[in-house]
Amino acid sequence: MSHTATSGRPAGRYPRLARTRNRILAELDQIGAQTRFYFLTLARIPDAVINYRPELLRLIAQMGLGSGALASIGGTVVIVGFMTMTTGAVVAAQGYTQFQSVGVEAFTGFASAFFIPRLIVPGTAQVTLTATVGAGATAQMGAMRINEEVDALEVIGIRTVTYLAATRVLAGTIVVIPLYAVALMMGFVAARYGTTLIYGQASGVYDHYFNTFLNTTDLVVSFLQTIVMIVVVMLVCTYYGYTATGGPAGVGEAVGRAVRASMVVGAVVLVAVTLAVYGQSGNFHLAG
Repeated sequence: MSHTATSGRPAGRYPRLARTRNRILAELDQIGAQTRFYFLTLARIPDAVINYRPELLRLIAQMGLGSGALASIGGTVVIVGFMTMTTGAVVAAQGYTQFQSVGVEAFTGFASAFFIPRLIVPGTAQVTLTATVGAGATAQMGAMRINEEVDALEVIGIRTVTYLAATRVLAGTIVVIPLYAVALMMGFVAARYGTTLIYGQASGVYDHYFNTFLNTTDLVVSFLQTIVMIVVVMLVCTYYGYTATGGPAGVGEAVGRAVRASMVVGAVVLVAVTLAVYGQSGNFHLAG
């Protein structure tokens, strides 16, 4: 009789297998919960525009100009501009040096027109916005969750996914438009002046190759790529902030998870879009 009861309980006979199964099921449940939250947030964006416009405008100003210590240095605009300026300077230094080693240093303008819009600006913008706007959104929403402010909003009839998540996703998407323009200009300016002023290349030579290889299609694709990445980053960060638990330590853990996940997902999106758009011919012809 005891043998029959034991044989009918596989969890009792195989505890390690049961624990593994439970972990797998828990991960699948979490993936399902995240997917549901993402689609719900995207579906609530029109509701956020119609009913929570003041909150949306407040978030746009906060994300663009920052608050507290971040506002004292100009906010996210200055951070993104400085980051892309340094990467543009790296293009000038490495491009001129490497091309000079084979006697074609005039192609430094080509390197600027080719690499900055395709790879450098989208990647730098994604990392910078994750570390500033995304992490800030996770911390804000996590603090509201552990202080029971989210529950209080639901009690008074406010749709929290719309008010907290959808508004932040839309605000981040709107803010990234001028940020992208600033990032692109700073990258181009740093590469040009680094090449012409520091390395002494004639500005006419640089401008000739830069204008020859700069493609407006690359700029449009780069802009759309940046938009997609910031939407993904904001979705991930708002999810981890909305579901934060465990007090202040839990908020810190949520911020860490959000930043790590956003970095990985953003890199995957960057590679996927790059392969989809430039995977075959790359829209690049050196001759002709």
